[in-house]
Amino acid sequence: MKKALLGVFAVSALTVAMSSAFAQEGAPAMTAAEKEQGSKIYFERCAGCHGVLRKGATGKNLEPAWKKTDKEGKVTEGGTLKLGTARLEKIIAYGTDGGMVNYDDILTKEEINVMARYIQNTPDVPPEFSLKDMKDSWKLVVPVKDRPTKQMNKINLANVFATTLRDTGELALIDGDTKEIWSILKTGYAVHISRMSASGRYVYTVGRDGLVTMIDLWYEKPTTVASIRLGSDARSVEVSKFKGYEDKYLVGGGYWPPQYSIMDGGTLEPLKIVSTRGATVDGEYHPEPRVASIVASHIKPEWVVNVKETGMIKLVDYSDIANLKEITINSAKFLHDGGWDYTKRYFMVAANASNKVAAVDTKTGKLAALVDTKKIPHPGRGANFIHPKFGPVWATGHLGDAVITLISTPTDDKKYAKYKEYNWKVVEELKTNGAGNLFVKTHPKSTHLWADMPMNPERDNAEVNYVYDIKDLSKPPVKIDVAKDSGLPVTKALRRAVHQEFNKDGTEVWISLWGGKTDQSAIVVYDDKTLKLKKVITDPKMITPTGKFNVYNTMHDVF
Repeated sequence: MKKALLGVFAVSALTVAMSSAFAQEGAPAMTAAEKEQGSKIYFERCAGCHGVLRKGATGKNLEPAWKKTDKEGKVTEGGTLKLGTARLEKIIAYGTDGGMVNYDDILTKEEINVMARYIQNTPDVPPEFSLKDMKDSWKLVVPVKDRPTKQMNKINLANVFATTLRDTGELALIDGDTKEIWSILKTGYAVHISRMSASGRYVYTVGRDGLVTMIDLWYEKPTTVASIRLGSDARSVEVSKFKGYEDKYLVGGGYWPPQYSIMDGGTLEPLKIVSTRGATVDGEYHPEPRVASIVASHIKPEWVVNVKETGMIKLVDYSDIANLKEITINSAKFLHDGGWDYTKRYFMVAANASNKVAAVDTKTGKLAALVDTKKIPHPGRGANFIHPKFGPVWATGHLGDAVITLISTPTDDKKYAKYKEYNWKVVEELKTNGAGNLFVKTHPKSTHLWADMPMNPERDNAEVNYVYDIKDLSKPPVKIDVAKDSGLPVTKALRRAVHQEFNKDGTEVWISLWGGKTDQSAIVVYDDKTLKLKKVITDPKMITPTGKFNVYNTMHDVF
């Protein structure tokens, strides 16, 4: 089993590891082929929200049977067995108001039935992954000494977009000036994020199969110079950015096993693994505390490492990794994604199933605030702008509610001193047309706030963006019909308009129109000032595009 994990993509590895799940007493019978099919679909579509062990986080607990006791001693029981196959089929097919997407246009009726039965069976625990396993997976394709000493192409690298082609396990690098696909490279399956080196030369990707790739943009054609596996499931990577440590290290966060790994930033040689297993903020042991978002501090040689299930925020000092120091900050459970505030002193992270946003002060190393929000905040990296009434605010959308939450953030800038009374308060909730938002985005040079709703089950919401006027938020948002503007034919399955990303100059907004594997997809580009269509980037090779990361904006945390 372990050897299989080391030698294949984790989509296959977790299928092997999980397909041997023994039958839960009373659970529907399944053939070996059905279990293998169910484990593959679960890894690709479900594990991110519900966990490999199905204990839940952003999504509900999907264990066959569970029992929990609240603070008053009241015992609650539940589980997928209690719901039964017919009820589970409806939930999977039609989604929920809490933010789960409908799968009736993604999975067949037969696949939905397989999944309804599969999650009533007990999951196996996948294999662990050690430093030796990392070393065995490490491939240094091109040593540093053999790489170019200068840029060998004429591409404006600062305006390149690293674009995930989710279901093909590829990354498309698109020239932001010409809007032509520069190159498509093999990466891990369903790349979750791309991060840039401090110099802007290298792109680091991490896939949901745990594979990290390091791509050198200085070649005439982008070239993968190193790769390594963090485990069988991962979501985040980040370089060291503080002065004197630029690109010295890369850190990667594991979903399985639950741990973070430190590598050499130039070669990806594995250096250290740190487990995140332990007690939650409630004092209960959790076997699967996954590492969600990681960012590099701008004021110290530290990474902010957010541990999902425990609700612990770790400030990891990378100045001496042999004698690693961590500051552990209690916040709230189910930490997910987030971004810097206006000043880049405070990191704002959604504790989404707790319906809170945590703010950590990276200068003092303490929790600055826990802000209550509507259901399931999901900011991406969030959006910073100057509110006409409340000063600097940071915005998050919600998977589980029809609002965009604006939170006042502090600053030492004297011209904003009059807004201090609002700090760490929800100052406004902008109404949206429904739940299912994944990303909100603006730019320092923009007067617009863009919001998507790709997880909403209604076509009229999933295929559009809503754009708010920052100067006058009392105006209703402008509806941008991304699917219609693409010119692509209407299909039974939704094409979800997702992940708005500005170009380097803040003049354009790029939106992924994410279709199925067999449907043509596109990147749709708009003029941010006029909100008019500017360009549709489509190609037979443009398959299931999702996240897009502009090199300059990602390097400098512009959002």
